[in-house]
Amino acid sequence: MLITLVDDSVPFNAESPDTEPLGGAEKAFASLPAALVRKGHTVRVINRTLVPAAIDEVSWIPWEGRRPTITEVLIAFRKPSLLQFVRTTRKTVFWLTQPAEFLAREPAAPAISRAEPNIVFLGKTHRESYPGDPPGFAKTVPFGVRKPYLLAEEMAPGEIPVAVVTSHPRQGLDWLLRLWVDRIHPQLPAAELHVYSASLVAAEQGREIPEAIRPTAEQAKAARSAGVRVFEPGSDPHMAEVYRTARVHLYPGSERDMHCSTLGESQAVGLPGVARPLGATAERIVEGETGFVAPDDEAFVNLTLPLLNDLERFTHISKDARLRQRGRSWDKVAGEFEVLFR
Repeated sequence: MLITLVDDSVPFNAESPDTEPLGGAEKAFASLPAALVRKGHTVRVINRTLVPAAIDEVSWIPWEGRRPTITEVLIAFRKPSLLQFVRTTRKTVFWLTQPAEFLAREPAAPAISRAEPNIVFLGKTHRESYPGDPPGFAKTVPFGVRKPYLLAEEMAPGEIPVAVVTSHPRQGLDWLLRLWVDRIHPQLPAAELHVYSASLVAAEQGREIPEAIRPTAEQAKAARSAGVRVFEPGSDPHMAEVYRTARVHLYPGSERDMHCSTLGESQAVGLPGVARPLGATAERIVEGETGFVAPDDEAFVNLTLPLLNDLERFTHISKDARLRQRGRSWDKVAGEFEVLFR
């Protein structure tokens, strides 16, 4: 079957996640095409990639290139306007990653009505973000986990107990920094909080950052004496190594986070997570086995400290995380997408 995937966002291709930091949605889009090829399909991708390329038998075509007029399956990514990208198609799929309430409003609603696509949601929380019943056929297909996390070596935490946070500065990082400085670090002064944020690294280097992020950047800078360190996010192989040498992934969460991609990736490596009950965090963590969803600040502190200072406790949860979260390959995701084409 000829499948065309379309995305109109930023430049990347299938090799990008292995060489540079990339958002969870973009990594998902980069991962599905080759998995569909392995299922026996012919696949082409049209996005903002800078140069045409054939990668794992997938044709990656720049946005400015020649656009096809026909395909058997069109997978439009995130933007309803892309549902009309190919004139003639047998099946149309709308792969959504952001909260879905906008689909019931102008200008998205008419585009959905015209195309009548099969809609792919990422989970229960995501599907419930649509007001009422979604139009047409809808299916829940969570993201897969990429191979650098699935094939990571066994956990090897260092002597210094390290907590990792990958959240955007505007998604609860200010809350977490306060909790770390006021409640966690005083009880465990040897511990460090490693913050992976391109924006905060830019602030440390004196580069311009958005006004809304500056208070959090100043907060992180002031927290150095409490073991807070800021790092540049890395490629998937790099982040897999970061996770396997840490003790816990702290995840503030956001009501608009519909998949919590890095939380799933870190648990697949074997890193336990502690998260607030926001967005889809409860769908990524197997409560008490791969980590914990903390109902309040007190619980968040009390669940984090044993993972940092009790190696036996950490090892028990880590083994369960690695075992329970490694079954979600992109080949499995491709098989679930195939249901939409029949």
